[in-house]
Amino acid sequence: MFRRISFFIGLQMCLLNLSAQLGTFAGCDYSQGIVFIMQDNKIVWQHEAPESNDIWMLPNGNILFTTGKGVLEMTRQNDTIFHYQSKSAIFACQRLANGNTFVGECNAGRLLEISPLGEIVKSISILPEGVSDGGFGFMRNARQLPNGNYLVAHYSNQVVKEYNAEGKEVWKVEVPGGPHSVIRLPNGNTLISVADMTQNPRIIELNKKGKCVWEFSNKDIPNAPLKFLGGMHCFPDKKILFTNWTGHGNVENKIHLFLINRKKKVLFTLKEHPQIQTMSSVYLMEKENK
Repeated sequence: MFRRISFFIGLQMCLLNLSAQLGTFAGCDYSQGIVFIMQDNKIVWQHEAPESNDIWMLPNGNILFTTGKGVLEMTRQNDTIFHYQSKSAIFACQRLANGNTFVGECNAGRLLEISPLGEIVKSISILPEGVSDGGFGFMRNARQLPNGNYLVAHYSNQVVKEYNAEGKEVWKVEVPGGPHSVIRLPNGNTLISVADMTQNPRIIELNKKGKCVWEFSNKDIPNAPLKFLGGMHCFPDKKILFTNWTGHGNVENKIHLFLINRKKKVLFTLKEHPQIQTMSSVYLMEKENK
């Protein structure tokens, strides 16, 4: 009873802080090559997933995640519900409202929609003309938007682009440092997590004209703990939950996960943990926004 009372009091003060400590969330450990579910600060389920960068906890309780060159949907009993395998590196997946699965193939430069039976029902190439392999850094996170367009983080080219349903570029913004994850906000702005190419990892919010209207970086936090910002989601109250990948070089006093508000206050951190090496993405079960 005390735990329930504490939970609901904390919910009014800081829902995600308490959820992250006492609730259940899923994450990708890129260095160990696993995805996991953590509950009460302990990993209670894990599955092999090399170089995984995207993960969802679905309303049916299953877990959808990337596996290096594939995408899996698994039950907690390790039954495979959906499986797609590719010759290309894959860093993005998304369950669509129609039940199909969106997949972003990095090297192949393809935006795919795949049926529950594993059949490709839509394929769009966004590679430059004459290019057959975009390389390992061509694409990281990507999302199909409610209007049918696609938002894509082009990591190595350090740009974010929006494509229409036919694959034509309709919006572009330069993102020095290498964009990793992208979110189109309800107000039409775009939230982007940035990696470490320029040694300035940060989260930026850009308006429709590409102007930065908000930013969170090591200038806003003591001891410069931000290294390479990866998977994230932004909640209706505008709090942002994001991973801090620490895989490039030896890092002491790792902080894997941050929750911040728009006043740039750090509300929660997941620090060095004996079961985690590096985190590249996260999904908090109590929320379905990503």
